[in-house]
Amino acid sequence: MASALSPPRVPKPKCALPSHYHESFLEKKGPCDKDYKKFWAGLQGLTLYFYNSNRDSQHVEKLDLGTFVKITDEAPWGRSRDPGIHFNLVLWNQEIKFKVESLESREMWKGFILTVVELRVPSNLTLLPGHLYMMAEALAKEEARRSLEMPSCFLKVSRLEAQLLLERYPECGNLLLRPSGNGRGGVSVTTRQTLNGTPVVRHYKVKREGPKYVIDVEEPFSCASLDAVVNYFMLHTKKTLVPFLLDEDYEKVLGYVETDKENGESLWVAPSVPAVPGPGPTPPASSPKQLPPMSIMPVSSQDKLPSLPNPDENYVIPIGDAPAADYVNGDVLSPGRLVVLKPKKYPPTPKVQAKPPKPPTAPKPGLADVTAELEEKLQKRRALEHSAGLTGDQQTNLRA
Repeated sequence: MASALSPPRVPKPKCALPSHYHESFLEKKGPCDKDYKKFWAGLQGLTLYFYNSNRDSQHVEKLDLGTFVKITDEAPWGRSRDPGIHFNLVLWNQEIKFKVESLESREMWKGFILTVVELRVPSNLTLLPGHLYMMAEALAKEEARRSLEMPSCFLKVSRLEAQLLLERYPECGNLLLRPSGNGRGGVSVTTRQTLNGTPVVRHYKVKREGPKYVIDVEEPFSCASLDAVVNYFMLHTKKTLVPFLLDEDYEKVLGYVETDKENGESLWVAPSVPAVPGPGPTPPASSPKQLPPMSIMPVSSQDKLPSLPNPDENYVIPIGDAPAADYVNGDVLSPGRLVVLKPKKYPPTPKVQAKPPKPPTAPKPGLADVTAELEEKLQKRRALEHSAGLTGDQQTNLRA
């Protein structure tokens, strides 16, 4: 009997190798590394990828160049030989050391990194005309890539909302992009800094002229993308302006869902932190305890911040010129409707007894009934005392 034919094996499709602006071998040493480790490295966009070999399509490490500060070619301490094949990449939070095979390779890496970070081909490096042409091609690709992307610091908010965000979350950055109020496709840049303890807010207009963005300053500057606009403000302020990036992954207010026993409706409740008791008089121990007040939770997204009446007013104004807005509950933002939980009413606390009282079978008399009963007994007692007094007087008169 002939055996069944097995289906032919289909070869697994090979993953295409990633495309990079520049790639070659690099020896990398991070802040926690004891020695250099060799990788196949490739630069794509603002990210430096590291592979185990030049045949791998999946990277094992990557380095974000968005926090770039500077690049130097100083040799590490204690290594006097071959000082030309070392260079250091300084970021905001760390410094990475690299070692390359030759001086030409070092200049190539420095040139490509500066090209994608500063969006211009560097002119102070030892490069051949062919190298400069390759960097110009990488610059065109990077500008085209960024023109299709919005910077992370671009938010669809009004002028007043931008000021409030920068004021409320200073740890998230001090530079924010927002749509312009004229509706012509332009954008506005809002910055907030502190000068001698006083907040200083500035607004800058960026006009859209065809595919370009023109920053409206004393000497107008043209940019190919919004990312280049952000880069312009960072470079011309010595990196004191940091793009605003709001971290919305974590909540700031503790809340829970509670079901109303009367109508069965579920409500979102956010209890407020109990206040620290002050030096005032303390309530008596026999008085019933009061529940901590519940915060009001806005559940509707209709309460939006008012927009300014004239969006074409002069830019670069201090924060004092902006209209002030009072918010009752500005720190708690969550969708839903307004819900106020009333504290439950508790009966008066009974007197301390040796054993807990049994539940009464009949309702106890109220405060008014107790008062009336005491008043009636008091009147009877006064009547008896009065009658006793009259009897004593009559006996005295008869004796007289």
